[in-house]
Amino acid sequence: MNTSIDASIPVLTEIILPVTETVDQVLAEAGTVTTATTSSSPLPSPPSATVVQADAEATNVNVPEEHWQTLEQSLKEDVLKHVLARVDFVLEHRVRDNLADVLQTAVEGLAKEIRAGLKNSLEELVTRAVTQEINKVKNSK
Repeated sequence: MNTSIDASIPVLTEIILPVTETVDQVLAEAGTVTTATTSSSPLPSPPSATVVQADAEATNVNVPEEHWQTLEQSLKEDVLKHVLARVDFVLEHRVRDNLADVLQTAVEGLAKEIRAGLKNSLEELVTRAVTQEINKVKNSK
């Protein structure tokens, strides 16, 4: 079994990264993320997941269970989509490789049969031609 790591397989951080944005959105919808802007300051940057988590813990606001279920369902769908895409990719390559091996074996067998048939045909042709030439020489005497 090959144990090398395939670069096309997503790592945990690549899968969690979009979910962090979803958590920010869920917390924002629940009212735990508040941003205050003044006319003299530029727009604030979006809070990081750590800031949002710390803000939620500081205010002791619980995220409703339905938001967690929605988040869980979204995460399951994303992971399933990534896994199925990878399974399709691996399956296609394995089928292609196995099919190539089967076709190579079939071509080699077919080539052997063609050679054997061609050899027999040439032997018969040469035998007939020699026999005809011998008969011509005998009849001409």
